[in-house]
Amino acid sequence: MAARFPVGQRLRILDVGMGQGTQALRLARAGHTVTGLESDPEMLRVAREALGGEPAGIRERVRLIEGNGQDTGVHFLPGSFDVVLCHGVLMYVQEPDAMVAGLARMLAPGGLLSLLVRNADALAMRPGMAGDWDGALAAFDSARYTNRLGLSVRADRLDALTATLASIAAPLHAWYGVRLFTDNVSNDVELPPAAELERVLAAEDRAGRTDPYRGGAALLHLCGVRG
Repeated sequence: MAARFPVGQRLRILDVGMGQGTQALRLARAGHTVTGLESDPEMLRVAREALGGEPAGIRERVRLIEGNGQDTGVHFLPGSFDVVLCHGVLMYVQEPDAMVAGLARMLAPGGLLSLLVRNADALAMRPGMAGDWDGALAAFDSARYTNRLGLSVRADRLDALTATLASIAAPLHAWYGVRLFTDNVSNDVELPPAAELERVLAAEDRAGRTDPYRGGAALLHLCGVRG
């Protein structure tokens, strides 16, 4: 976003599948107007509770809606947003192309569509690095995996999503790898000291922008721009 839009521009942002609202609140604190769309009532409750603890100036910039990312056309007019975020959602959608097309229609001309998806071309990495050789071998021939919640979900391939974005007039502008070195670290592990954490993040950021490393990351971050 910082590279795409002028510094200081106040953006209209749609966060699809916002979860507990961490990302939406961060963007609102930065001065943007954010609409959060979430289908899970419990997640929505947590997000509303978190929003209630914010100053009035931030609360008035955030709108939270219970709804499904596949039904954006029900809630919003085409071209209503400068940025649409859909992070960690497509893996739960069996046929994602129609949903991605719907998200792109929500963008104003020149708007940014940000997708964070599981990388189907690197599914063998997590079990392989954990020494699960049966799991690694099986992952080569599948675009499905079991996530950390124990759910069977799907992954996406860079080439296929690139073609989808081109077909819906929001061609790929940039892409990054996310979580290469730290993918097998449990969410419960305590963060390292600040200086070490800074080095970890610097290494992840560098790998996520650099070939061939980024192609082996657990997640892909794709940015399409509406024509």
